[in-house]
Amino acid sequence: MSILDVAGAQLYYETRGAGPVMILIPGANGDATVFESFATRLSAHYLVVSYDRRGFTRSRLDGPQDYSQRLHTDAADARCLIEHVGGGEPATVFGTSSGGVVALRLAMDHPEVIDTVVPFEPCAMRLQPDGQRWIDFFSDVYDVYRRRGIDYAMTKFRENAFPPVDHAVMRRSRSSRAPHIRANAIYWLEHELRQYTTVHFSVAALRPLAQRMIPAAGRECRGYPNHAVSQQLGRLLEREVVELPGGHVGYATHGAAFTDALLARLHQESRA
Repeated sequence: MSILDVAGAQLYYETRGAGPVMILIPGANGDATVFESFATRLSAHYLVVSYDRRGFTRSRLDGPQDYSQRLHTDAADARCLIEHVGGGEPATVFGTSSGGVVALRLAMDHPEVIDTVVPFEPCAMRLQPDGQRWIDFFSDVYDVYRRRGIDYAMTKFRENAFPPVDHAVMRRSRSSRAPHIRANAIYWLEHELRQYTTVHFSVAALRPLAQRMIPAAGRECRGYPNHAVSQQLGRLLEREVVELPGGHVGYATHGAAFTDALLARLHQESRA
């Protein structure tokens, strides 16, 4: 457990294992806890960095924040961690959901620090053909949060946007009454739900990075919005989309199989 001081925040991070650096960028819950088992499995092959994104759990904000630049700031935080831990060597990046959006932004803003990027079901809805319907849905989730509270909003979010295989883990992650769980949910609802789902990525800017991208999706998420984003990203970049066991949180529900499939794809990529 360590802290890295960056502009406007103190980033909490954990490292496991040894070897080339892999950084794990979390999604809506924002903190490293969701990756504990996944990171431990990966640590047999990598020096794994997991962290709380700024504003979540143990990564404290320091002074006023420019939320109009929040995605770029999230990407810069990941760059700082890679440079700090990796000693100048580029890293493999795994980002899920909101973290997948951060991973894509990191690749565009700071390509010098990335080796391979695995955007796993990024929530950038403008990349998929049916995106506006889901952008409207997420706006409605926010309205439910403001009118009826966090629990109603998160239930609507979970039950409509993700397959049943994910629901139990998602419910458990919300069942704790620990103050940071509620604080994380509020922070995400206010600063990411509508903002990161509507971000526009220039395909022309992403294409030069295509050979370093491995778009990925959960096998059980076919027909759900984030899976569609990954599929469209693969088409736009002319890259095969790897389907990993489980759903949107397959790294938690199907840990060993998910990790093995990801490692196999990364190994295949390194030999190409």
